[in-house]
Amino acid sequence: MAEKKIPMRMCVVCRVQKPKKELIRIVKTENGIVVDPSGKLNGRGAYICGEPECLARMKKQKALNRVFGEAVPDEVYAQVEELKGANKK
Repeated sequence: MAEKKIPMRMCVVCRVQKPKKELIRIVKTENGIVVDPSGKLNGRGAYICGEPECLARMKKQKALNRVFGEAVPDEVYAQVEELKGANKK
């Protein structure tokens, strides 16, 4: 029996590929840019690995602004950090 493929995605900050389930998805929808914990919202998605170094670089370099081509609200950056903090517990 063939093994099931594990979907891999790349972190937009550190550029390392990891399994999709280990990453945080941020998506650009018609209603704006939101964090997508389910990973199923429609729209253009970007992934962050959530390592402390990546979170710091994401915020400092405004990585999501570059990926989506528009200003991302600071609340989205805060939600990513909160979500990763909640997953570690």
